Amino acid sequence: MRLTISISAIALMAATAAMAQDKVTLIYSDTVAENDPRSVILKESFGACLGDEFDFQPYFGATLFKQGTEMNAMQRGNLDMGNLAIFDFYNQVPSTSVLGTPFLFRDYDHMRAVYDSDVLKDLEAEIEAKAEVKILAYPYIGARHIGYKGDKEVMTPEDLKGMKLRMPPGEGWQFIGTAMGATPVPVPFTEVYTAMQTGAIDGQDNGFPATYSMKFYEVMTHMGTTAHVIAANEFTIGLDKWNSLTESQQTKVQGCADNFEADLDAETLRLETELRAKIEEAGVDVYMPDNAAFQKHVLGVYADSKFSADWPEGLVDAIVAIGQ
Repeated sequence: MRLTISISAIALMAATAAMAQDKVTLIYSDTVAENDPRSVILKESFGACLGDEFDFQPYFGATLFKQGTEMNAMQRGNLDMGNLAIFDFYNQVPSTSVLGTPFLFRDYDHMRAVYDSDVLKDLEAEIEAKAEVKILAYPYIGARHIGYKGDKEVMTPEDLKGMKLRMPPGEGWQFIGTAMGATPVPVPFTEVYTAMQTGAIDGQDNGFPATYSMKFYEVMTHMGTTAHVIAANEFTIGLDKWNSLTESQQTKVQGCADNFEADLDAETLRLETELRAKIEEAGVDVYMPDNAAFQKHVLGVYADSKFSADWPEGLVDAIVAIGQ
């Protein structure tokens, strides 16, 4: 009897070990905090969705890789997945800068219609070929607005002259600040609050959800709803990792990524309304700038810049035409 029990126990342990070894590990890095709605939804809508076949290991708050270094880590095989910004691709795939152009999308519905169409299929193929990563989804993280401390409302690009505006590190992001009329300063996302508090920067550009979750409103006086970028992240997996998966595993990962996109979209839209009200209640002046003046100025700057030279021919027109 004892021998039977021992043999059974050993068999069970061996089976358990084999199952653990068969699990596909997916190591993920993000810059947002673990308590951010994006992180919470990621764990629920993507991580839990994967089931027992996968071992999803997310790291938040840039504790594993610094902002902007995730794609290189995926290429080296040190990271499996990341939630990237479009300008993370620029150095290796310059044509992607088109998707970071301010005022490219009219609103959320237009942005989602573009990403749900096949208009970007050639650009996505170029990303896979040159950057060796695959974009699984484009989860919406909110429209970006200018939030700052000062004694007046910024209405036009001229009013931004001399303002030290935090933009994410990277040439493409910095150019948005320049095109808006400000003096851009590269500051990691996790350091923005302190930088505004100490006066190292005068303002930042994030949407209502990020501004609230990171408590930027505590060190701001104004928030101009420029909506200059209708922002979606690129939910990405290393191409080698993707190709190592079986067809059924790929289907599972893609389906869970689609869940994450849909659930984060819905939550972001809800939070944009709810958190705007809370930010206003905290004493921040939320107002509408002269966005037509901003749009005319910004697009003019881009037309005369190196960034527009990289845009795939006809893509901007194709994007604009969607939904019209």
